Amino acid sequence: MEELAQLLIEQGISISSVESFTVGGFANMIGSISGISAVYRGSLVSYQTCIKRDVLKIDEKIIDQFGVVSNEVAGFMAIQGQKMFASDLCISFTGNAGPSAMEGKPVGLIYIAIAYAQKIHTFCFELSGSREEIKKQAILLGIEKILNILKKNEE
Repeated sequence: MEELAQLLIEQGISISSVESFTVGGFANMIGSISGISAVYRGSLVSYQTCIKRDVLKIDEKIIDQFGVVSNEVAGFMAIQGQKMFASDLCISFTGNAGPSAMEGKPVGLIYIAIAYAQKIHTFCFELSGSREEIKKQAILLGIEKILNILKKNEE
């Protein structure tokens, strides 16, 4: 997270997050970095479906068709978070950390989306471990994906 924070601060790129199953873990991690207030706008924990629908304004038809654990919902979470926080970049996390299948989708299936520079990057992973291990792995993958995107834009 230190490397990401440094890059965001150096480049003046504002960031926000919208988290479901990670329950603010990304926000907690980035918020603990000294100096991050220069670029970190905030986070929304949209744990329940009604928050995705009522606060993030994700169309119920999208949720009904694809489920909250989906590429589509992850993308909309990032887009809406980017708008809500007026940030340059927004990362979203949605998935199933267990203990049982949800929407017929297995434990460990997670989606990360990153809205940045008029593009939406979405990623799907099948992780294993305890609830906490899945959350931690997802956050670390999210950090890695943001770094990759920002470094590509540098070139």
